[in-house]
Order: sequence, then C-alpha cells, then structure tokens
Amino acid sequence: MRVGVLTGGGDCPGLNAVIRGIVRKGVQEYGYDFTGFKDGWRGPLEGATVRLDIPAVRGILPRGGTILGSSRTNPLKAENGIRRVKENLAKQEVDALIVIGGEDTLGVAARLNDEYGVPCVGVPKTIDNDLSGTDYTFGFDTAVGIATEAIDRLHTTAESHMRVLVVEVMGRHAGWIALHSGLAGGANVILIPEQPFDLEQVCSWVTSRFKASYAPIVVVAEGALPKDGDAVLKDGTLDSFGHVRLSGVGEWLAKEIEKRTGKEARTTVLGHVQRGGTPSAFDRWLATRFGLHAIDAVRDGDFGKMVALRGTDIVRVPIAEATARLKTVDPALYSEVSVFFG
Repeated sequence: MRVGVLTGGGDCPGLNAVIRGIVRKGVQEYGYDFTGFKDGWRGPLEGATVRLDIPAVRGILPRGGTILGSSRTNPLKAENGIRRVKENLAKQEVDALIVIGGEDTLGVAARLNDEYGVPCVGVPKTIDNDLSGTDYTFGFDTAVGIATEAIDRLHTTAESHMRVLVVEVMGRHAGWIALHSGLAGGANVILIPEQPFDLEQVCSWVTSRFKASYAPIVVVAEGALPKDGDAVLKDGTLDSFGHVRLSGVGEWLAKEIEKRTGKEARTTVLGHVQRGGTPSAFDRWLATRFGLHAIDAVRDGDFGKMVALRGTDIVRVPIAEATARLKTVDPALYSEVSVFFG
C-alpha cells in the first residue's frame, strides 16, 4: 500500500512529529510506502510531491514547522479541483491519504472522503485548540507556553514604567490561548472572542490596578470584539477559505485605554512567534501518538475518521463531525477566572 501525507493550513509545532510517527510505524510494522505532498492541498492539486521514508524523517522530532510545507490552498475552489486531485493521487498510486490540519484542511478531507470516494484519515492540528472531538490539539501547549513567557517578561517592563501593556495573542473564534496564557501569566484582564467586552469595564479594571500601585497587563485574543462593535481587521482581505485576516485589536484597545484613562498604554502583538520554533514535550508526545494511531486507522480501513485525544486515550471520530462546529470557551470557565480581573 502507498499512503499520501499532507500538512495544511498554518504551520504548527508538532507537525514533524506526526509525520515521523506515521512513517516510522507504517514502514517498520506494515511495510507501507509513503508519498509526501508539498504545501498542503496544493500538493495533490498540482502533483507536487517529495520522497517520504525513514531517512527523510530522522532528526525531525524537535523541529518546528513542517518538512512537507503548508498552504491555505482550497482544492474545492480550484478549477476542476476534485478531478485534478483524484488524477494526481492515481498517478502517484496513492491508496489512502492522511491529512494533518485544522477545520478548513480537514473539512476538505471530509468532503473528499464522503462525497468523492478518496479514502482519508484526519489528524487534528491547530494552536487555537478549537477543533471539537478532541480534548487537545498539538501545537496549543507550545503556543500557550510562548505566550505565558512573554507575559511574564512584560510584567517587569510594565511595572518599571507604570504603563498598561496590551498583549495580542492568536484566537480567531476561540479564546483558549488567551485564557490559558493570561491566567498562567497573571494578566489583569483577559478578553476572548466568545465574550464581547465592555470597554468601560476594561478601563475600570485598568484604573483599579493602578490604584493598587501595579501596572496592568491586558491579554486580548485577535478575534475579541467590543460590545456593539465590529471586529478590528488588518486589511479586510480574505484567504482561500473565505476567512478575513484579523489583527489590530490590541493596538486599537491600547489607544482607547490611553484616551479614556490617561495612562500610557503600549501593545505587543505575538503573532507568528506563537506557532514557530521547537514544540513542547507535551506536543511532541501528543503529535507522535496521533501519527501512530493515524496509520493504524489506515491499516484498519477506517476512513473518514479523525484521531482524537479523549482523556489519555486516542480514539477515532468522524472527520465531518469533528469539523461541524468549533470548540469554544465555556462561559462558566471564563467566569471562573474573572476573579483575577482588575
């Protein structure tokens, strides 16, 4: 059997660990051959491949990014996209495809499997941790660790100058990174997309912090919205899956806080730093296990499924079910941490 592997969407710490787990077990225990498709769905769409064998995956466990490359290509919107993908898979004699990605990448895999007869197994990947069906996605732990370290460092400079520091982290529709890193880093305000915020309340929390002779740290997810307001957009352009490019809420918020409180406010946007570099030990562990179980699903012919973490077990869930809705922060959980605001 020949198995294709691709990584789509934003790069993420742990992608190489998944690839390594798939190839090592697939070759050593099942005698499979592998074809790596380059740059996400662009690979099968254009027939762009790389050799994928045991020598190719040696030493990649601690490396960030992906040796296969990635993109946000959407074959469902390309001219004759489905036909081209199927033709290129046939040309490469690929019998099954392991797709490593988030909501959009796996959404394409679900349709190819269910509607067009392309056997696919999914592996969940997103630093936002917003895929339903799995307790955690790899990459999230690394992103939270990086954001927490940044917040820790910013406390000292905020207090040295007695200014407000607004830290913008990733999180389009889900505030998991903001919530976890903000709580772990001792932020005084945490703003997430699931809970539209009252700007006057934010300023009240900031003022309260200064009264206690401390400088406040505000952590805001890029998709957070003010009540009765609109998302703050970078430039209004869309990617191939129709998502607007977010960024700018941190800068907007800092200006509003400064204007309303009279306190100096600065912004730090962590951006792509959160998903670059070496994966954490937990993400290496989880990504490796996902890879091992994904190739088992291929062996079992259990297509249309995504491997997922439930407790400490790896299970399989339908890809279509896992991508049908996003996993967002429970209001009760947000309320739980709000005792630290202000």
